[in-house]
Amino acid sequence: MSANPMPPPGMTGLVLTAGGARGAYQAGVIKRISEIPALRDGPSPFRIIAGASAGAINGAGLAASASSFAEGAALLARLWSQLTFKDVFRTDARALARTGGKLALDMALGGLIGAGRVDALVDAAPLRRFLGGHLRFEGIAEAIARGHLHAVAITATGYHSGKAFTFIQGQPGHAVWNKSRRVALPATLTLDHVLASSSIPLVFPPVALAAAGSTAYFGDGALRLTTPMSPAIRLGADRVFAIGVRCQEAADSLLRSELSADPDLVARLQRPPLSQICGVFLNAIFLDHLDADVDHLRRMNELVTAFHNAAHTHEAVQNSVSEPMRIVEPLIVSPSADLAIIAKTLAHRMPRAIRYVMDGLGTPDAQSADLTSYLLFDKAFTSELIQLGYRDAAQRIDEIEAFLVGARSQAQSA
Repeated sequence: MSANPMPPPGMTGLVLTAGGARGAYQAGVIKRISEIPALRDGPSPFRIIAGASAGAINGAGLAASASSFAEGAALLARLWSQLTFKDVFRTDARALARTGGKLALDMALGGLIGAGRVDALVDAAPLRRFLGGHLRFEGIAEAIARGHLHAVAITATGYHSGKAFTFIQGQPGHAVWNKSRRVALPATLTLDHVLASSSIPLVFPPVALAAAGSTAYFGDGALRLTTPMSPAIRLGADRVFAIGVRCQEAADSLLRSELSADPDLVARLQRPPLSQICGVFLNAIFLDHLDADVDHLRRMNELVTAFHNAAHTHEAVQNSVSEPMRIVEPLIVSPSADLAIIAKTLAHRMPRAIRYVMDGLGTPDAQSADLTSYLLFDKAFTSELIQLGYRDAAQRIDEIEAFLVGARSQAQSA
């Protein structure tokens, strides 16, 4: 890590993970938090915001409105509740047929006449227009100038190097780093950074971004960001509030089915169709990293505590550590209901052409309909997720308030 001035003490970071259409859940959680009386009429309680994929969209929206937390929360709820397929990618038969024809030509005759006609399955030009009409990026610089935001970090994956690039806009002297698989660069964030970070591999096309003097192509930030809390922690957060998009109870239920000796449960484990395999592939990209990162953070906290408490610990030992470690307190909010099942009940709202293709991939069982839940960009589904996120946050609002308001009070008195 490069040498940087020490960040202000007592900063709380917000970590927003990936998940395609599941990102609407995060908007519901944020909406309920914004109604906490101590936070309602002030700036964002999150001095550091880190997001990838759908989390980059939400993170940019909040960062641009960091001087008014309520406005930022309202923006996210409005964005997701209005969303339709036509706002994300072209769904008309002509556009889909054109892509299908190019793909067929590449697959059938690419070896003879050359390939590379298709870089994505859909035309995502509508998403650029939609987000461009909602996100006000100049608000990020304004929030930084007012001291309401220390830094916002958006991660995308470099398609040439395969590394996770974290683009950071923040206070002068914010941390940057260059690790074996992760690179952090200062940047003035734009719509292209958000589009690159949220470009689901294969589905959406790569996006060109300037990086250290050159231009390269980037895709979904979750591809290589195996430690989603790391950017917020490296930027100085000593408390991290993360919003996941996976129901842990549902995941545990599926695991019990695979490990069970119950003949009835075993009989239900049919040979998975391609749609189910694609869903697991996207889970590996979007959902699994946060759970593993939380486990890793808690183990590191235990090690740091033991290190500081050990009898042989002294100043010389601590000064010899190249990257001094500290206790980072996490709080995670995740869905209480299975988003795949919710998506399954609303799958009929997909455009006919998309539904036709999805049907061709096979029908998974309801709990394994993850692919649908990532791609169901429909306001009926996203509104359900906003309501679920709102209810889940309401169930834990006292815990959340103590975590956020307590941290802010400590920072102000420091």
